[in-house]
Amino acid sequence: MKLIILDRDGVINHDSDLYIKSPEEWLPLPGSLEAIARLNQWGYRVVVCTNQSGIGRGLFGMDMLNAIHDKMIKAASHVGGSIDAIFFCPHTNADNCGCRKPKSGMFDEIAARYNVDLAGVPAVGDSLRDLQAAVSVGAQPLLVLTGKGKSTKLNPALPEDTQVFADLAAAVKKLTG
Repeated sequence: MKLIILDRDGVINHDSDLYIKSPEEWLPLPGSLEAIARLNQWGYRVVVCTNQSGIGRGLFGMDMLNAIHDKMIKAASHVGGSIDAIFFCPHTNADNCGCRKPKSGMFDEIAARYNVDLAGVPAVGDSLRDLQAAVSVGAQPLLVLTGKGKSTKLNPALPEDTQVFADLAAAVKKLTG
């Protein structure tokens, strides 16, 4: 089974310092949904792994998060793409949970759900914490320069084996030939 793990905000859709709090605020990045469809065509199962501390901060609830994800799933479907599962952490940094990236909790859940070792599995993110979580389980960190990616690229703590791409579409093109 081919698996790929994608962060949501800044990778699939536009990010906001004020959080994505409603389906109306969720806007796909150019080419991202088509990239998901291409992954599916090449046999990849696409899993989204996203920190959603807006829940823990009281900015939106589970109903709203589900509505946002419903919009994302439907938008991907309209271009022939499919998202296999969405894993999210609703906690804030102050909660010190095990699931919030850069910790590996969500990645460990993905490995258990699919009964796979994540070594070498591509994990696409735009922030340092996305890449650190990937590295902690042996996944291949792929940085996209959308979202927070341009500033992340300049971080001296960037994992050594991180591959860098302009956006999700460029990363997927490299993965699928």
